[in-house]
Amino acid sequence: MTQADANPKPDEKLAIRKLSLVGIVGNIFLSAFKFFAGIIGNSSAMVSDAVHSLSDVFATLIALIGVKFGRRAADASHPYGHERIESLAAIALGLVLLVTGIGIGWTGLEKILAGNYESLPIPGAIALVAAIVSIAVKEAMFWYTRHWARIIRSSAFEADAWHHRSDALSSIGALIGVGGSMLGYPVCDPIASVVICLFILKQGVSIIVDALKKMLDTSCGPQFEDKIRELVDGESQVERIDVLRTRMFGDKVYVDMEIAIDGTMQLTDAHAIAERVHDNVEQAFPEVKHVMIHVNPA
Repeated sequence: MTQADANPKPDEKLAIRKLSLVGIVGNIFLSAFKFFAGIIGNSSAMVSDAVHSLSDVFATLIALIGVKFGRRAADASHPYGHERIESLAAIALGLVLLVTGIGIGWTGLEKILAGNYESLPIPGAIALVAAIVSIAVKEAMFWYTRHWARIIRSSAFEADAWHHRSDALSSIGALIGVGGSMLGYPVCDPIASVVICLFILKQGVSIIVDALKKMLDTSCGPQFEDKIRELVDGESQVERIDVLRTRMFGDKVYVDMEIAIDGTMQLTDAHAIAERVHDNVEQAFPEVKHVMIHVNPA
């Protein structure tokens, strides 16, 4: 049995459909439930959390669009492929998080600065139940989405997974806020909204920064390049590596390399060695889309 047979390539289209279904259906259910619980239970933190969950629906749609278009084959207009569309989708997702977080935080700050804490409503038990349900469901969605995002190597769905985690963390803030208000400290509810805002903003910024790195031909770093060097150094007919550069292109990696080979060798033999190095790197590192090798005489 070959290595490819032992590790069959996952059905990406099926995985994308599953991730999209889980993200959209799960978030619609949660946002409706939390919005109902926030209104009935008089909890601004829970209403804020419901808005956050509703933004997840749009986030999953953005991730789906990014993956669909980003994985299209190269064409005459885009000979290097469309992988950067996924990074654009991740940036759009990060901006959705930033706008959502600012809106939630602003509402919470207004209530805190107003100072009329005695007039703030005390949340009901249903808001507490909604927070607990949200934490459990969103954490499960995080692990499920991150698992498949890493298998199909999708930065857009990886960002979507962390969006689920930020929603779980914001629900923990809502749980603390609702619980504190029920114990006689009504200001805890708007404070929880501000805490939720900070979680959302932090995640939004990190998603945007990561996506920008993948759009700006950022190096994959010395640790990744050292692994490539170790692999190429195992080729006995390669005298040395003169140049090695890597750059991120969306979720893929391009490698430019100059290797030194015996200068008296025939061109066909030198070409065969370079081709072997090329194939070995692409097989050992699935994230590498292409290796460009130039041969120097040693």
